[in-house]
Amino acid sequence: MSTHHEIHFPSSGSRCAAWHLPGRTDTFATDGGRPCVVMAHGFGGTRDTGLLAYAEGFAAAGLDVVLFDYRGFGASDGTPRQRVSYRHQRADYHAAIAAARALPGVDPGRIVLWGTSYSGGHVVPVAVRDGRTAAILALTPAMDGGAALLAIARRHPLMLVPLVAHGLRDAVRAVLRRAPHHLPIVGAPGTTAMITAPGAVEGCQAMAGPTWRNEVCARAALEVAFNRPTRAASRVRTPMLVQVGENDAVAPPSAARAAARKAGRYAEVRTYPVDHFDVYDGDWQRQILADQIDFLTRQPTLAQHADAGTSHRKLAR
Repeated sequence: MSTHHEIHFPSSGSRCAAWHLPGRTDTFATDGGRPCVVMAHGFGGTRDTGLLAYAEGFAAAGLDVVLFDYRGFGASDGTPRQRVSYRHQRADYHAAIAAARALPGVDPGRIVLWGTSYSGGHVVPVAVRDGRTAAILALTPAMDGGAALLAIARRHPLMLVPLVAHGLRDAVRAVLRRAPHHLPIVGAPGTTAMITAPGAVEGCQAMAGPTWRNEVCARAALEVAFNRPTRAASRVRTPMLVQVGENDAVAPPSAARAAARKAGRYAEVRTYPVDHFDVYDGDWQRQILADQIDFLTRQPTLAQHADAGTSHRKLAR
């Protein structure tokens, strides 16, 4: 198993916490150092919730990793706690990239952005704005908040009404400087929560780390529709792997494929017969990680010393 070191970096006045996992081989090393994978979780997730297996796999393959908590989540500072803001989360990604580039042994020109679910969307506009990233890995990405809400409305026409009501209640409390009003991140079908797809509660509980809390500030319900990473996809100039769950009931697969089409020749799509929460452990996690490492070995700017992907697929498994 990889050794991970606690590091911290500033983001818009908050102190974000991260684990740094140094690469354990020189497979990807050059005179400039090793590439570094910058990772964060999806909607309301924390770094200790289902992501360490991916991070350790990258480190074993010879890449450094910075796996961080957004401000207001996990071990990071920031108030209010548990507030999901896609603008803030994207800014935290940029701050994490700057921190990764400053680490000893890291090649600042070979940063890989990794995201899943909500962050699987973030990595697209973040890469576009950064302009220097070497690769993008987008796993079961939430590429279009409007499409996600439309899918909910089609399945459960009345579900959006209470979500908006709770969101407005929290927004008013924020204006009045009162304590936030929270909603569960996941709930059983038919309950009022941000995600009520079948299996969502069980999926989150199975991978939940000690810092994960099943609640977010309810105002997040008012912002989801405006989070549309697909709008930036046509400006991607970085090799991007989009991994789609064919049975994904949370992040519409059609939106992920549409974003990949907009990215054109820069995007590669792989599909898996899985639902949204099936990608964090077990055989599918190992296969997805192996495919990610294989993708990175095929990028000329990354695989300076990397052999064919076979050895990395074995290593990942």
